[in-house]
Amino acid sequence: MPHCSKCGELVADGAGFCRSCGAPQAAGAAPASVSYVPPVQAGDAGLAENVAGLLCYVLGWVTGLVFFLIDKRPFVRFHAAQAMVVFGGLTILSVALSMFTAMGIFGGVFHIFFLLFGLIHFVLWLVFLILWVLCMVKAYHHELFRVPIAANIADSLVKQ
Repeated sequence: MPHCSKCGELVADGAGFCRSCGAPQAAGAAPASVSYVPPVQAGDAGLAENVAGLLCYVLGWVTGLVFFLIDKRPFVRFHAAQAMVVFGGLTILSVALSMFTAMGIFGGVFHIFFLLFGLIHFVLWLVFLILWVLCMVKAYHHELFRVPIAANIADSLVKQ
């Protein structure tokens, strides 16, 4: 059934006027609710700001770099820069610890170092996982969560 183009009430098929407001009706009355989709602006990835902020963290520093280059909104750029700094730094630490652990295995020097570096690597992995989830949740809720040291570096990257 068609709707009134003025008030949105249901009108009978072929009715000349709306019974509710009295507005004249065309033969094919337009539907009452037409959804509005805002146009995508330049520098906008076509996503809501909170979703883009969440996506900055999905693949760590990789998606951070992608969103840092394609999205110009300050909220998204901050989260992208923070993702690059936090997860890039944690990746570098993880690779370095893996190298030290491998030297302990192949060198056969001290097995205690192998255990120590393995434990530190596990704790680093837990920190990585907790920060990853926390940053995604905070960005989705449109909160500006700042990781202590990395946020200052991210601020300097965003201002450039």
